[in-house]
Amino acid sequence: SYAFYPTEVWLKSLPVLIVAAVTLVVVTVLAWRGGRTWCNTICPVGTTLGLLSRFSLFRPVIDTEKCKNCKLCEKRCKASCIDIAAHKVDYSRCVACFDCIDNCKFGAMHYKLAYGTKRSGAEHDKGRRAFLAGTALVAGTVTVEAKKRKLAEGVAVLEDKQVPPRTVIPVPAGSVSRKHFYSHCTACQLCVSKCPNDVLRPSERLSTLMQPEMHFDRGFCRVECNVCSTVCPVGAIRPVESVADKSSIQVGHAVVLPDNCVVNRDGVRCGNCARHCPTGAITMVPKEGSDTLRVPAVNPEQCIGCGACEYHCPARPVSAIYVEGHEVHKER
Repeated sequence: SYAFYPTEVWLKSLPVLIVAAVTLVVVTVLAWRGGRTWCNTICPVGTTLGLLSRFSLFRPVIDTEKCKNCKLCEKRCKASCIDIAAHKVDYSRCVACFDCIDNCKFGAMHYKLAYGTKRSGAEHDKGRRAFLAGTALVAGTVTVEAKKRKLAEGVAVLEDKQVPPRTVIPVPAGSVSRKHFYSHCTACQLCVSKCPNDVLRPSERLSTLMQPEMHFDRGFCRVECNVCSTVCPVGAIRPVESVADKSSIQVGHAVVLPDNCVVNRDGVRCGNCARHCPTGAITMVPKEGSDTLRVPAVNPEQCIGCGACEYHCPARPVSAIYVEGHEVHKER
């Protein structure tokens, strides 16, 4: 997930300005009229809590005999969950702020044991889910239509790469070992947010959740870059001072998947992996049974696991060459 740290996206166009202005106006109007628009209408956390609220022991309850229908509690309710005309409370949205009880002048509102009481507001709960489902559907439709427009304009849509079948995910140079890295890392996301090559991202695995790991579908770890080692505040990534130091640390090694290689699969020339390897660890050797085609061969002793070969490999959906990480980093 890239939602946990900022990424600059600068779009200089009139439609973007119009969308931003319209969004600001809509949010302002909704907040002025009802307040808490996000919490009461969109927030998925509210939907989850609404499902759990049916099991709550204590709830605000309206005493219909004392209620004078003054609607003061309804007006002061920050969650807009009170329908005083029907004498009902939408418990799926109630946040138990007690404003209704404090503002009721006739003592008609009580917070008491109400387990088993029929829960009102189911329609509102369904409406919230319908809104979320509709939003997701619209977003998906817009994405598909955008891709169709690109194809209509003559721009081919490049298929995204899938994660290769690596056993050990590499960690940055300076980490010493995976054990050292994960035992010291606090998942502060500084290295992820500062990585200029889009190599680091938060882990989605439960054992290392939100701690950084290296992936090479959006970039590769350049030998001249040591940003992550300079910003790590806890020593999970130790300082790497120079290019010479960086280029001597083996965080992993490249592995070739012959069946995925476009040379074997499509019978065309390539050599991207060898051309972009900064250490010369990959060489192109003659393909068996062919005088013109060449396939990659890796020298593990020379490879530093920078991921340049994996990033530049044109094979889809899985690269024909990928980086297998080392549990303990080596010096070449």
